Amino acid sequence: MENREDLRSILPFLPLVHGSSSLSWPSQVVEALKALSQGPNHSQVDSGEVLFLAISDLRDSLGLSSRRLAGSTAEGYILFFDELLSRVESVRWFGEIFPVLAALLLRLPSLLETHYRNADALSSGGENGGSRVRTGLRLLGSQETGIVFLNQELIGALLACSFFCLFPRGAIDLPAINFDNLFASLCTNYRESQEHKINCLINYFGRICSCIPTGVVSFERKVLPLIRTPLSVSYPKADFWSKSFVSLCHFEVSQAGLIEDQRSEALEVDFANKYIGGGALRSGCVQEEIRFMINPELIVGMLFLPSMADNEAIEIVGAERFSNYTGYAASFRFSGDYLDNRPRDSTGRRKTRIIVIDALCFPRMRQYGLECLLRETNKAFCGFFDQSKYQRYLQIFQEDAFCGDQFGRDVKGLKNESVSVLMLVDESSSAPERPNEGASGNFHDGQSSQDLHLQDDIGIVTGNWGCGAFGGDPELKAIIQWLAASQALRPFILYCTFGEEALRNVDQKSDVIQTDSISEHPDHSDLLTRGFPVSRWILSHDWTVGDLWNMLLEYSSQRLKGETRVGFFSWLLPSLHTHGAMMLGRQCT
Repeated sequence: MENREDLRSILPFLPLVHGSSSLSWPSQVVEALKALSQGPNHSQVDSGEVLFLAISDLRDSLGLSSRRLAGSTAEGYILFFDELLSRVESVRWFGEIFPVLAALLLRLPSLLETHYRNADALSSGGENGGSRVRTGLRLLGSQETGIVFLNQELIGALLACSFFCLFPRGAIDLPAINFDNLFASLCTNYRESQEHKINCLINYFGRICSCIPTGVVSFERKVLPLIRTPLSVSYPKADFWSKSFVSLCHFEVSQAGLIEDQRSEALEVDFANKYIGGGALRSGCVQEEIRFMINPELIVGMLFLPSMADNEAIEIVGAERFSNYTGYAASFRFSGDYLDNRPRDSTGRRKTRIIVIDALCFPRMRQYGLECLLRETNKAFCGFFDQSKYQRYLQIFQEDAFCGDQFGRDVKGLKNESVSVLMLVDESSSAPERPNEGASGNFHDGQSSQDLHLQDDIGIVTGNWGCGAFGGDPELKAIIQWLAASQALRPFILYCTFGEEALRNVDQKSDVIQTDSISEHPDHSDLLTRGFPVSRWILSHDWTVGDLWNMLLEYSSQRLKGETRVGFFSWLLPSLHTHGAMMLGRQCT
């Protein structure tokens, strides 16, 4: 144990003692937890006031008394457990749940030791027979690709530490994971939504204390290298997008559905803060915070995943959902237990894939500049792209007809050299000619990524990422995510609009006009008001990623110059006929 690099990296952020060969609690903590695990008749912990005294004693035994908790933390625990909980709920908590939680916390050292004994047992498949993958709990620092696998019992014990506020606060770039700010906010700025966030966590603890779950959750830091490296796609530049002739993937809209309620297996986008979890353990209560409350196992990632850089994303697979809810932000309400019936994969993870990507905060007009457009598109692409399938991507790009000539020569024999396979052309070389309509270069037609099972038919389910509280343009963000999903060879993107008025026509079916008769309508701007489906028109005309990116650049340039003030869809429709004629002329030449 003492020689494990992974353990050494995370140990400063754990409340345990590392002896010569094992992890343990200090003896005073062991005795206290044993007493708490025997129930209120033995421990006398039967109220919020006494509960917080017990928490304070544990912190003192760990030498944490000098690391102050948020102001009003004690009052928050007292308010919640002595006043906000009903008498029946309070009796059940202190008599049935809390003792089991203390016993689970008592087992944390042994659970971690078992975890490290079993870590690194997974093998990655591949042409060369597979290789060992590091999966042990460790600090996954910035620019460090890697994955951590944790079983649900260990996650429960770690979250019990959060409830007892036992994690020491480190100096590294990590969000606070103790629950002190969450409970303190009940007194400093009471909102009913805060009470219901805690209700979700209490429900989670009740569930795992009645029946310990046996699955696994993985946390992966994904990185697009800023410098080209072997066997990976690097951070794209503008030419990557403008010259891409990858076909746009299927685009659907759900006007009323929620991301977490979609039943198809897909990457479900978390509209994240750069610090994973955002305000989940403070006063925040929008999309990311709500997801962390109904899937509390996500919180444990705050322990070992420092903030994300522009070229990073986090993918979490297997987090179980425990709670139902209604409302959003101030209207958020816990509405009872949720039984998660999603199937598990071969490693024991539920087939729930959450991709954590942070958008620019309050970008205002600068979001239309090239630098911001590139940052947002690359951020989404980092989340959506699967680097582990690099070799298979490379093989397809070599075998496809349009890769012959220049690109074929560029990539031939370079499987072990630095090459960005989805770049399509190296920036130092001349661009290959665009393939003819219907050529095999259209990856979502013919021998598509779906046919080859490159992504196992796993698409993207998303919505107004970076909008709302972050202030982004919803039409711009919809197109950016469509571009990123398509370039990542995802088979589809399902977009939940959450009632966003600006997006009501992006994919709405229309009985008014046919998509092939747009040129017959001189007043193109009126088509939006009559329900013209913009995305369907684009798809019907075989636009590529490069085509749509270049239109987005043209629109954004006009926004910056003050030449237009309308949204992208309203701007695009009058431009469609002209752009179509330009494309036809280019093909004829």
